[in-house]
Amino acid sequence: MGVHHVHERVLPVPGAEVGRLIDGLSGAGDRLWPHPDWPPMRLDGPLAPGAAGGHGPVRYTVAAYVPGRWVRFAFRGPRGFDGFHEYTVHPLGADRTLLRHTLAMRPRGPARLTWPLVYRHLHDAVLEDSLDRAERACTGTVTRPARWSRYVRLLRGLIR
Repeated sequence: MGVHHVHERVLPVPGAEVGRLIDGLSGAGDRLWPHPDWPPMRLDGPLAPGAAGGHGPVRYTVAAYVPGRWVRFAFRGPRGFDGFHEYTVHPLGADRTLLRHTLAMRPRGPARLTWPLVYRHLHDAVLEDSLDRAERACTGTVTRPARWSRYVRLLRGLIR
């Protein structure tokens, strides 16, 4: 069973502005990752290939990075997460840009249960919150804010 999840948002700004959001990931002024509602993204150095870190129990290494365009993180944990997640910037014209997050992995071992029962739901919620942050950073508002499902609220309560 392969997993391929895509979350995306069209933003009414030039690609360079959206690219700066990616470039700020894990930094002091990170305007893309949805903290403090979620565990912060932390890396052991600047955003660059080889930097290691993660958010909460999810661990990864920066596998590739093209400033202003693309960053890919290769999973190192939880156990059984074999794959990557990435943010990409896709200009659609002078003042429209698609921001996309893709997760692609093949769950093995315990992840064959933990992904569909726990992580998938939390992943979807955190990514929609991230795209809300991107929209707010670029426009000052969010047209249709994401809402956590009852199941996500239950999982977050159990985790605390």
